[in-house]
Amino acid sequence: MIIISPVRHALVAAGLFLSAFSVLALDVETYAGTVTIDGTPSKVAVFDIAAIDTLTAIGVMPSGIPENLYLPDLSNLKGKAEVVGDIFEPDLEALSALQPDLIIVGGRSSGKEKETSKVAPSLDMTMDGVDVVDQARARTMTYGAIFGREAQAEKAVAEFDAALARAKTAVKGKGRGLILMTNGPKITAYGVDSRFGWVHKALDLPPAVEDVEAATHGEPVSFEFIAKADPDWLLVLDRAAAIGANDQTAKATLDNALVAETRAWKAGQVIYLPSADFYIAAGGLKATERVLATIEAGFSDSQ
Repeated sequence: MIIISPVRHALVAAGLFLSAFSVLALDVETYAGTVTIDGTPSKVAVFDIAAIDTLTAIGVMPSGIPENLYLPDLSNLKGKAEVVGDIFEPDLEALSALQPDLIIVGGRSSGKEKETSKVAPSLDMTMDGVDVVDQARARTMTYGAIFGREAQAEKAVAEFDAALARAKTAVKGKGRGLILMTNGPKITAYGVDSRFGWVHKALDLPPAVEDVEAATHGEPVSFEFIAKADPDWLLVLDRAAAIGANDQTAKATLDNALVAETRAWKAGQVIYLPSADFYIAAGGLKATERVLATIEAGFSDSQ
């Protein structure tokens, strides 16, 4: 959410460009509370991959980035922005050298704004995972207001909503789904109230299991659990692939006689989600769009 000062609100209503009034203050509701930003930032350092994904979608190019961007779609930023740490820890020395006007943390760097605020005003834009879709929209509009790119933000959200509608149409009436994450040979399941439960809620996808434990890292499950659930669809996240680990793949892990007896496996209804988009950049606008497109394509291929 954003709170615009009365004068700034009047200028917006009059259709004037906010960038021309950079001295005006903007109150931003963040994960850690309200932060006031004076003026339109021209140099921003960002540690959260979801935030970078959304910012670039509306044409904001970060000047400072983490060492590993994880998403192939962000590879064009390498060499164009300074490395100022990783997704967990800011490099305060590199940040000080960059002298940004604004610093954005979130997700795995959540809480680090206490340190980075010594360098520049800092926002913790963490999304809590309860309603990723609504939060993705809200974050996009907030970034649009901060950087004077409201029109670009509105267009990006409209494209996102269209992708959501297409995926929802593709899913309708196609049966029950089970979301699994593999981490090498280990398997965990995610239910409706989990960090990935937005897939069920936003797409009206019925869960194959109603009472999966809503743990951050999922409920550890066995092949027997998957066989008993007997989902019509398996939606699979390969964590090792998401973080670039050289470990057993999701396809290899699930290549099991019990899994092979499920309706999903027999019908070829196993969707391997874009791992970094779903896991590292959860809530990033374009990353979530790519997840939706993958789900749409998988369900559309079903007869």
